[in-house]
Amino acid sequence: QVHLVESGGGLVQAGGSLRLSCTVSGRIYLINDMGWHRQTPGKQRELVAGVTLGNNTYYAASVKGRFTISRDNAGNTVYLQMSNLKPEDTAVYYCSGKEFNTWTYWGQGTQVAVSS
Repeated sequence: QVHLVESGGGLVQAGGSLRLSCTVSGRIYLINDMGWHRQTPGKQRELVAGVTLGNNTYYAASVKGRFTISRDNAGNTVYLQMSNLKPEDTAVYYCSGKEFNTWTYWGQGTQVAVSS
């Protein structure tokens, strides 16, 4: 089994920063990419950022230049550094793991709220 646990969410004013963390446990070798998704009411969960086994990163257009995804050398922790936050970034953020070509594993979610 694979288990993902997020932390670091909270309330921040527009223009501020937050860093989300995700700890991976279990059969970590099953995971290819790791990433972050987010979801707001009435909207489908969307990919925010991902990082490959080779540490290549990719981002949704809406967060490029503002968010940075990274993982530690052991590969058991992934981070999302969020800067210049906007109210539109308000969502529940989910740590995610990709097995082969499919996002398969999910954390429980952490709330990020950005006020005007």
